[in-house]
Amino acid sequence: MSKATAGTETAVESDRAVLRTDGVTKRFGGLTAVSDVNVEIHRGEIVGLIGPNGAGKSTLFNCITGTLTPDEGQVYLQGEDVTDWPEHKIARAGLGRMFQETRVFGDMTVRKNLLLAAQEGGADVGNLLRRPDDSLLARTDELLDYVDLAGLADTRAGRMSFGQQKLLEFAMELMSEPEILLMDEPAGGINPSMLENLIDYIRNANEDEETTIFLIEHNMDFVMEIADRIYVLAHGERIAEGTPEEIQNDQTVLDAYLGRE
Repeated sequence: MSKATAGTETAVESDRAVLRTDGVTKRFGGLTAVSDVNVEIHRGEIVGLIGPNGAGKSTLFNCITGTLTPDEGQVYLQGEDVTDWPEHKIARAGLGRMFQETRVFGDMTVRKNLLLAAQEGGADVGNLLRRPDDSLLARTDELLDYVDLAGLADTRAGRMSFGQQKLLEFAMELMSEPEILLMDEPAGGINPSMLENLIDYIRNANEDEETTIFLIEHNMDFVMEIADRIYVLAHGERIAEGTPEEIQNDQTVLDAYLGRE
């Protein structure tokens, strides 16, 4: 392979890396919650992050989103070092996040929640007093249809079930068209009968909306079914990375979950 060809392939690979961490470490006093963790999420992937309780998964997400600043290492979003950026600036640069607990506006209608999410920064309530343009209204209706909430468009969000609120929050994140969406326990609290629908929604967002997905999940069946690749953390360290099949057969991972490390 020529140097020119090798350089081109490296550039293409770099362009696909929507999100990358390089040696991210976070300490809390004498406790190292995340230690020298490297992950790389390529454009168009669905990547899972798993590990036992206390493995450092949410801490890593918080370092990526700017909620926490790493003590060491860097975070790159679309090739740009965003390690020291504030949370709102990283969000505006194309990173969306869903939390374990829903963060919808319970006193607002479902439709107004989506319209609010479309505003830059997602916090300018005053903009809702102005009539949204037709394209924004059409996008709102499209996403409500997409997650089967169209019939609840004028319902106050706080009146919906927890599972429905999660679907609303998912649609709200898609409203801002993120380059990558971090999802913390998307299956948590969801009725088992809704899980297959949720898998379809996430896959469709990945394919139709071209949204790259990085998710934490404790539901092993869920993550094994939906993820292209999986990273595994234990005691703050990355102990494995591979396809779902590879992870399921990795003895180090099995030992970590069984407490035999």
